[in-house]
Amino acid sequence: MSKLAVVAIGGNALLIEGQKGTIAEQIENALDMARQLAKMIKLGWRVIVTHGNGPQVGFIVLRSDRSADVLPRLPLDICVADSQGGIGYIVVDALQTAMTELGLDATATAVLTRCVVDTADPAFQNPTKPIGPFMSQHEAQQHRDEDGWDIVEDAGRGYRRVVPSPKPTKVLELEAIKTLVSAGHLVVAAGGGGIPVVQIGDSLYKGVEAVIDKDLASALLAKELGADLLLISTGVSQVSINFKKPDQRALEQMTLAQARQYMAQGQFPAGSMGPKVEAAMRFLEGGSGGKVLITSPESVIDALDGKTGTWMMA
Repeated sequence: MSKLAVVAIGGNALLIEGQKGTIAEQIENALDMARQLAKMIKLGWRVIVTHGNGPQVGFIVLRSDRSADVLPRLPLDICVADSQGGIGYIVVDALQTAMTELGLDATATAVLTRCVVDTADPAFQNPTKPIGPFMSQHEAQQHRDEDGWDIVEDAGRGYRRVVPSPKPTKVLELEAIKTLVSAGHLVVAAGGGGIPVVQIGDSLYKGVEAVIDKDLASALLAKELGADLLLISTGVSQVSINFKKPDQRALEQMTLAQARQYMAQGQFPAGSMGPKVEAAMRFLEGGSGGKVLITSPESVIDALDGKTGTWMMA
């Protein structure tokens, strides 16, 4: 059987910095990424796609807040579900188009996916996950005062709202995903890290106000599926240490032990490469024997060919 890859694409890969964020732009960006994934399938890979939703879920929340005088506000888990549907539709359509262009006969299917989190997760007391657009200092203060938002300055680019980001412990739709993959479907799942839910009974769950990191959810899904590869797309073609310093060095390979060492040194900040390397470590620690590849969306095929990217292994 062909090798299985879980490919995690960021919400920012669909909504690129400097663009207005229109649906037309997101469709075009999705098609660019889908063409890379179609080439992977052409090479013989079975692919499961996960995606982020940071910008998009923030827009949904913002629309809800701005219409609160005429419509009830939407809870964050519903906003995540909303983004899963919208982005899933865009990605499935792009994948179907890209596969048709290459003469591939496969069906892309999006699965509405819930991920279980722990109510005792400390993330609920320490919101860190940025969502939505950048704001000026004045806008940020206004939302703090009027809406009670938690807001932080984001890498010198402005201010963003932050929400709890608990770690996922279980993918509820795992068996459905396995069934679809076995039937030959190209599955899109765990969008935005999955809809965050907590267990309230033997088989009962309810949504909570949070956004799960999509890379951690992707790592969990890849581990549970026994994937051969976890491919994490990001804004750079390779992971670097001493990033943006005179002695910056790109890494072609990184072992699990080296990753732990670099994390302890603070090489990978929480707001950028940190969650991706942490997700890679969690997958490798699962002991499935799979590998991790971190690279940019446009470099996927070159990275698979060993020309760029950062490969991680246990």
